[in-house]
Amino acid sequence: MPTTRLVIYQDMDGAAPLLDWLSEQTDRVRAKCRSKLERLRQFGNELRRPDCDYLRNGIYELRARDGNVHYRILYGFVGQHIVLLSHGCTKERAIPNREIERAVKNLAMFKGNPVAHTAQGGF
Repeated sequence: MPTTRLVIYQDMDGAAPLLDWLSEQTDRVRAKCRSKLERLRQFGNELRRPDCDYLRNGIYELRARDGNVHYRILYGFVGQHIVLLSHGCTKERAIPNREIERAVKNLAMFKGNPVAHTAQGGF
């Protein structure tokens, strides 16, 4: 199975919410998230719990943990081989609806204009 291409979502103002969120995390949390992202790249839509889970409306969560804190990166698939990385959040009991709605909106914007919503660089 070839690796999945990971695409980082970019807002119209040029900000990349995932990269901004990752830059606010500790080195340890960034390393754990990068490890999960690599598993997602490797296994694509075949990756399952406990690494990821489906939320709703085409949005999935990539799951990382550091101690008692649960970190989530929300993403959606575009086409067969591309994964859209939207942004990250810290989960307490459940991912807030506003975060899922934001991911749904970002996914729709990306699908409408992939070139304008693809961040350059990586994590």
